[in-house]
Amino acid sequence: MTTQKLSLKAYQWPQSRIGVFSTPCILRSPVSDSEGAPEILPELSESATRLKRDKLTRVPYNHEGKHPGKRWAQLALDLMFELGNKAIFRRYDADPTPPADGGAIYVATHINGLIDPMVIVRAQNKRVISLGRHDLTTRPVIGWWSRRFGTQPVLRRAEVEAGVVDADFARYINDRGMLTVASCIATGHSAVVMPEGKSHQDSKLHALRTGSSRAALASAAIADEKGLPAPVIQTVGLHWRTHHWLRTDNYVEFGESIEIPSTYSPQDRARLVSGEWVESSYEDTRELRDRIFDTLSPMTPDAPDWETYRSWKLLAHIGANKANAPLRTLAEEVRATREVRESIGRDENNPMIDQAKEAAELLHKNDLYATSLDSSNRLRGKSISEHLLGLLGLILIISTLPITLPSSGPQWGLAKYMAEGSDEGLDSRTTYFMLAGMFSPIFFWPPVALLGTYLYAGLSVQLVTLYTFILLMLSFYLAASIALTGYDLWSDSVTASRRVKLSKSSEGERFHELVENISSRLGALK
Repeated sequence: MTTQKLSLKAYQWPQSRIGVFSTPCILRSPVSDSEGAPEILPELSESATRLKRDKLTRVPYNHEGKHPGKRWAQLALDLMFELGNKAIFRRYDADPTPPADGGAIYVATHINGLIDPMVIVRAQNKRVISLGRHDLTTRPVIGWWSRRFGTQPVLRRAEVEAGVVDADFARYINDRGMLTVASCIATGHSAVVMPEGKSHQDSKLHALRTGSSRAALASAAIADEKGLPAPVIQTVGLHWRTHHWLRTDNYVEFGESIEIPSTYSPQDRARLVSGEWVESSYEDTRELRDRIFDTLSPMTPDAPDWETYRSWKLLAHIGANKANAPLRTLAEEVRATREVRESIGRDENNPMIDQAKEAAELLHKNDLYATSLDSSNRLRGKSISEHLLGLLGLILIISTLPITLPSSGPQWGLAKYMAEGSDEGLDSRTTYFMLAGMFSPIFFWPPVALLGTYLYAGLSVQLVTLYTFILLMLSFYLAASIALTGYDLWSDSVTASRRVKLSKSSEGERFHELVENISSRLGALK
């Protein structure tokens, strides 16, 4: 750990909080987005108001470009991410990772809690250094892992203005973390940054904070000073069938890479390398921030509301079916929906948009997707195979209960309780289930396996004891996987029943009438 010129002893510990943003803070956020909309600070959750100064000052950092995390923690986290990913997603896909000789800063919109950084980390191949809300590094369990992963805490402007923290301490923590991240990126590591600075539930990109731009410019300056390959900003599109549903589909899209200019003077580059944080100019920061916004925004739904976005998806499926090219994957749906958005989606005077909104809301009201349409743009019925597979799924769930209940039941029950009782917002639902899937093999399965081993082999230390423990751990994993497969089969059967119920109702008649009208007007989408 290095302190160098960013010295803690130079920091004067305040005796009281301040309630206003009276001095400049490192999180110097723009007051408006690219279109001039006023900035809205995030509403603080209860966890965000719990400031633990001592733990924050002890978070590991490094200003020489060495990753502050533990290598074993990275490997363990990669494995845990795989388990969490398989637990919460039914299907997942990602574009090939764009090549980068230097470091990379991955930026994306932020509507799905800790799921967002997880899917990006999985899809890329560099060691990640991350910035996160301050309590991510100080919470029980999660904080322990975050610190060993090398996560750097951020104290946001919202915490300062709410009086949770004073601006001087926020500046110290953020300067230290930003320089750590910039140094690591300069030496070839990657970072995952949500440039909006908050999680939200809107269908379009919010105003961007300047943190990702400032870290990017500083990392480019450090790389330039050290003669290393220049880092890039890599835009990422995160896509889901329904982001807050368990066992939904996920697609990670890599977009345009943004080159980061080296804008610091030789003197300031040297100061950065020596361990002193130096701010980039406001003009350079704002220009890069706006480039990120303009490049990233089209990769989000970029719709005025979710109702409109669902109507675009429905139009994409209707057009694809009419062209005898049904959209079979989420990636295909994303691209086709984007074509609809750019061709007719923004035409407020187009009667198809209103019809598509009404039809899409009938589907949404019944928990159905646009994938419910068959090749003739009618609601699909329920086949014999779906009946039988649904029954098989129920059998699989019930047959694995003796194993899944003691091994996975408590943590999934806890995840459900915390998801429904949290004030973190809708995006926290899948986050808690992801954590249950991640931590099961680490914290929950071993004690249960040890208890089972004890009951089977007694207190005597024999070779069979180790075999029993390993077999129990494997059985927990296999039972959980089989139960999830059964849940998927059962869910497909229930979804098919909902399709049939809708098609036989007056709402179903109205839905088919709307789709027929749309299809007669809509040309085949190429």
